[in-house]
Amino acid sequence: MDFSKLTAYLKTLESNYGVHGLDLKITKDHREVYRCMLGSHDYEGKVPVSAKDLYNIYSASKVITVTGVMQLIEQGRLGLDDCLEQYLPTFSSMQYATDFRIGEFPQPWPTRQSPLRPARNKIRIHDLMSMTAGLSYDLGAEPIRRVVEQSHGEAGTREIVTAMAEMPLICEPGTRYSYALGHDVLAAVVEVVTGMTFGRYMQENLFAPLGITEMYYQVPAGAEDRLAAQYAKDWNTGEIRPDQTMAYRFTKNYESGGAGLCTTVDEYSKVLDALANGGVGANGRRILKPESIALMSRNWLNEQQLADFAKCGKDGYGYGLGVRTLMDGTKAKSPVGEFGWDGAAGAFSLVDPANHLCLYYAHQILGMLEAYSEIHPTIRDLTYEGLEL
Repeated sequence: MDFSKLTAYLKTLESNYGVHGLDLKITKDHREVYRCMLGSHDYEGKVPVSAKDLYNIYSASKVITVTGVMQLIEQGRLGLDDCLEQYLPTFSSMQYATDFRIGEFPQPWPTRQSPLRPARNKIRIHDLMSMTAGLSYDLGAEPIRRVVEQSHGEAGTREIVTAMAEMPLICEPGTRYSYALGHDVLAAVVEVVTGMTFGRYMQENLFAPLGITEMYYQVPAGAEDRLAAQYAKDWNTGEIRPDQTMAYRFTKNYESGGAGLCTTVDEYSKVLDALANGGVGANGRRILKPESIALMSRNWLNEQQLADFAKCGKDGYGYGLGVRTLMDGTKAKSPVGEFGWDGAAGAFSLVDPANHLCLYYAHQILGMLEAYSEIHPTIRDLTYEGLEL
């Protein structure tokens, strides 16, 4: 193994992109084979990045959520083809906007004042997981704001997801791919099925079995100073500046399945490592069967939906259940079947079951599109060069 090119590349990210702190861990066969921490944890540049740093990982949370949901699928407590209304009846009579143009930005999310039509199709559990339910990603929707205000910031997951049923869909369920709040809705489904809060279910069935002690849906009191300094890129000027915004925790009791987790690189890597090794963690505990991982990581999109997904720029990939999945091996140095996802502040996860390999990369810059089109693919390919795979 020779990771010199990878290390050299990571050292360019501050000067080329303004990445003031980063952490990359590569694990193969349950063993760490590479680790690189560069830059500073704080805005002042005085505290070096360390393994104890906490990161808000945004949509990288989705990989964790679908792993927990697939456990329920395995156990027969939840079905991929089940209708959402079976668990959350408020989603039984949905309407969709007839004038929303998928893939065109910027445009406003639909509201109840938009031209609407009753949906013919029912939302299925697999639609939520594969981003084909027709839901929006409108974090500021009136029904959400109303519940937050009426509860004085106390509303839980079920209450807010119930309000999401009032939000118009952007298309007929099951027909198009569009990135959406489906994994937040899944968290409420888990609560109905298990009778637990989403966080407690994940703690007892995924985190604790893998020996994870620091994976949170709310930043623990007293741990705020461990959060890595977060920045945002101004799309007009290109300036990278401090920005502590975290829009996905609607209340202090809300547990977002789509974007709510706060954790360390080491702790997140424990889940990826289990998925890369047939569902068995480094401590020998099984969290999923290989068949469930294969089901989760195969492409679930049809031709139209793949065309929708292609607009996000992940060349060669389709989309499975909460994860991208490599379909065209000529587009990457990783093998077909490699899967994972990323996060709004730059997190990047990769799972390669064929080589029992995973990687997790973290930096904290919101709105930096180059992370997805340039940095992540380069890290991926240099990883495989370094491993000589």
